[in-house]
Amino acid sequence: MVTRKKQIIVPIVILIAGILLFLAFSSMKKPPAEKAKVDNTPIVAVEEVTVTPMTLNVDSYGIVKPKYETEIVAQVSGQIVELSETFVRGGFVEKDQLLARIDPSDYQAALIDAEASLASAKAALEQERAQGKVAEQEWQRITDASPTALSLRKPQLKQEIARVEAAKASVLRAKRNLERTELRAPYDAMIEERNIGLGAFVGTGSRVGKILGTGIAEVRLPVPDNQLQYLVEQGNQATVNLVGTYAGEETTWVASIARSEGVIDKQSRMSYLVAQITDPYALRSDATKTPLRFGSYVNAQILGVELTKATKLPRYLVKNGQVAILNKESKLQYVDIDIARQDGGDVIVSDGLTSGDRLIISALDYPVDGMKLALPTDSESELESENEVETQIASVKD
Repeated sequence: MVTRKKQIIVPIVILIAGILLFLAFSSMKKPPAEKAKVDNTPIVAVEEVTVTPMTLNVDSYGIVKPKYETEIVAQVSGQIVELSETFVRGGFVEKDQLLARIDPSDYQAALIDAEASLASAKAALEQERAQGKVAEQEWQRITDASPTALSLRKPQLKQEIARVEAAKASVLRAKRNLERTELRAPYDAMIEERNIGLGAFVGTGSRVGKILGTGIAEVRLPVPDNQLQYLVEQGNQATVNLVGTYAGEETTWVASIARSEGVIDKQSRMSYLVAQITDPYALRSDATKTPLRFGSYVNAQILGVELTKATKLPRYLVKNGQVAILNKESKLQYVDIDIARQDGGDVIVSDGLTSGDRLIISALDYPVDGMKLALPTDSESELESENEVETQIASVKD
């Protein structure tokens, strides 16, 4: 009986001892570390959209030239007896200012001769009129018949009247030739070249010099035909900013489009707009104004259509007329946009976006409209939160 009880108790004692040992060893073992949760939300980079008023400009270039340029040519022959001190290359002259004088002696004598001939013709005319009246009176005393025109000396009178008119024309011609001995500027100008010297002899038609009008300067601006749509009334009267250099410094001058040449150039396939700027050498305006010299190369910015709200985006972000933004719920959203213009690698958007929209500028492997997205700053915030929790747990254990 005792033996049977031992057979029952001993296994139970051994089992209980084993359980106690297992529990003792289990309490000494550290629990396995919990695995950190893996966040598979795609991380994207965004850029905040700014919508502002924008002017669509058209860029061009050109060379500054005078609107008027004239070659001064001698209209009479003779010796140069006087030259103006300002009649030199680069000199500025005003309208009607004397440039050079041709010896007027022969033309003064010709005028005196023509005036004398006119006086003689007038005297002959008066004499012929008197003779005609005498002839008419004598004819009336002789007979009551109607006199003939020849009897009244009417043909002779007409001949004398014609001689007077011819003499007047000779006087006008002599006066005009005398005036032509003075070579004067037809408008405010700058001397580009002078081809004569004091004492030189010039013949009729000889080239004396060349002047460039300083009143108005022009710049021919080539514009691609498809860019005219961005200009109000195809650029008519549009404002133009001309950018060039003067004395080594970049300077801007304001001009305006005066006209279009109305044709497309056969070689360049460009339309040409002509910009004008008044008083380019600042001769009549504020002396502080920087001169715009003829022959200068300038870049031009033609101000075009004004958009009340627009923004510029990289062209590669637009697909099928849509761009991707990160909405307020941090989800991917595609929005339709209106493209007003393509400008190189950028596009100008006139509608579809508002200020503050977060434009996604990074690539997505498998984008789905409405998918959850995260920003790099969100990941950093979560990591900081986890680190704070771990720190707090560790401090509690300690």
